[in-house]
Amino acid sequence: MKNWAWLLAQESTSQEGQPTGSQERSAAEGQTIDPDGTPEDEIQRQPGFFDTPGPILILMMIVMWFFLIIAPQRKKQKRHQQMMSNMKKNDRVQTIGGILGTVVDMRDQEIVIKIDESNNTKMHLARNAIARVLRDENETGKTEK
Repeated sequence: MKNWAWLLAQESTSQEGQPTGSQERSAAEGQTIDPDGTPEDEIQRQPGFFDTPGPILILMMIVMWFFLIIAPQRKKQKRHQQMMSNMKKNDRVQTIGGILGTVVDMRDQEIVIKIDESNNTKMHLARNAIARVLRDENETGKTEK
């Protein structure tokens, strides 16, 4: 029924685009008319960017990627930096290769560790080759049974 009224309104529009009596009546009844003569009720709304599920899913994946991958990685790097800054001589360390040793000397980008007490064997390593500092059990509050 609405399409029929719309067709009548289109046919009755004059050449200059002036509304005719039927369009004036529909505007007077509270129905607004678009500049091209189409009632707003008849205008098809164009789908927006977030009306489809694709962009929303992509946005959710980006947020999850940040919270599951980036944030824990930054936290781990921060802990490692703090561990490296707190490291001092005579600390027991483990390298990324699994070698255990005691810190003998620390320089800007190099650390010297002693890996064998009887032969006095030492290794020069890059600072970032240290995986973790091994604490004594008494320092961490754990006691041996």
